[in-house]
Amino acid sequence: MNKEQLARMIDHTLLKPEATKAGVEKLCKEALEYNFASVCVNPSNVELAAKLLNGSEVKVCTVIGFPLGANTKEVKAFETSDAILKGANEVDMVINIGKLKDKDYEYVKEDIKAVVDAARGKALTKVIIESCLLTDDEKVIACKLSKEAGADFVKTSTGFSTGGATEADIKLMRETVGPDLGVKASGGVRSQEGALKMIENGATRIGASASIEICEGKKSDSTY
Repeated sequence: MNKEQLARMIDHTLLKPEATKAGVEKLCKEALEYNFASVCVNPSNVELAAKLLNGSEVKVCTVIGFPLGANTKEVKAFETSDAILKGANEVDMVINIGKLKDKDYEYVKEDIKAVVDAARGKALTKVIIESCLLTDDEKVIACKLSKEAGADFVKTSTGFSTGGATEADIKLMRETVGPDLGVKASGGVRSQEGALKMIENGATRIGASASIEICEGKKSDSTY
């Protein structure tokens, strides 16, 4: 896989709470230079990113119910619609982790479906299961619920919890959703070697702030 092919699998990410306008402008400039799949920014930065990336192949991705996933489905649906209105092409939503652990699976499925329905025909939906907080059985259930709800991707992590993507989690998620859904590895992918291992295990998208280092074969100390 060459540098250009790898770049097209990366969501170039800036989700820090202290992210500034200058930071988003830099992110978008880098994304245009490398032709990344998307930039992933907080909702308040979607309009700026959409303006900067207008006319390019680089998509605008944002996060919904981030980073805890504990908002109501109505709030998540509104957040999704608002983000799309402002220029988002992809939305990464966080499931309600507590409800999953309570085995309230209908709630979790409806929570995901609210975002899927709000995005349908307008944006891709990726479902963040926050794998570091789940047992393997819970990961499987979360992936199955995401597929049943009509999501386009399942995603490992927010990058803001106790851990990020692992090769084992990516393999399990791919085995669970089959070949038709995307699998996104995010959180802690900081090197080209690490990214390629995630891809070998079934990832079709990488979420990273160390995107340039990954493409150039350098190592980064970035946390996302």
